[in-house]
Amino acid sequence: MANNLEGKTIAILATDGVEQVELTKPKKALEDAGAKTEVISPADKKLKGWDMKDWGEEIAVDVPLKSADPSKYDALLLPGGAMNPDKLRMDPDAVKFVKHFFDESKPVASICHGPWMLVETGAVKGRTVTSWPSLKTDIQNAGGTWVDKEVVVSNGVVTSRNPDDIPAFNREMIDLFSKGTKTSGQKEPKAA
Repeated sequence: MANNLEGKTIAILATDGVEQVELTKPKKALEDAGAKTEVISPADKKLKGWDMKDWGEEIAVDVPLKSADPSKYDALLLPGGAMNPDKLRMDPDAVKFVKHFFDESKPVASICHGPWMLVETGAVKGRTVTSWPSLKTDIQNAGGTWVDKEVVVSNGVVTSRNPDDIPAFNREMIDLFSKGTKTSGQKEPKAA
């Protein structure tokens, strides 16, 4: 059944400074579609969210990154916020965790500044992605094609620009994850 995530376990990788709504709203949408979600973080018990212009709520960590096994997850969600992915891309364990999903051809969803992790793992090469506009040059320099659209699906990866895009992001993420569409290292053909 389309958009049914029963039996799937989704990893959500985040740390302090994650844009709160980019974690909480997609997490709820995944759970409403039947998935089990687990927040994974370098923080052991809680991380601190960012709420647009100031610190937000504490978010419980389900699995510390140091003990997280990426092979037990069916898909990965990478929420944004400027601080969150900037910290994660400097953490070798976080980069290794994300890289596993691409090495194993598992679907990934990333929003806002989250695609920095795709750049760090080399996963944007040959993909069309969107993001917060300040990542445009990083994505292009890493071999990706950047576009300004609310949501883009490319070779098993869903990306969006910002919190306003969450409804479209959630819809496409759930659709991709429900199909079990796998990531691919192959470049998409250009439109004629």
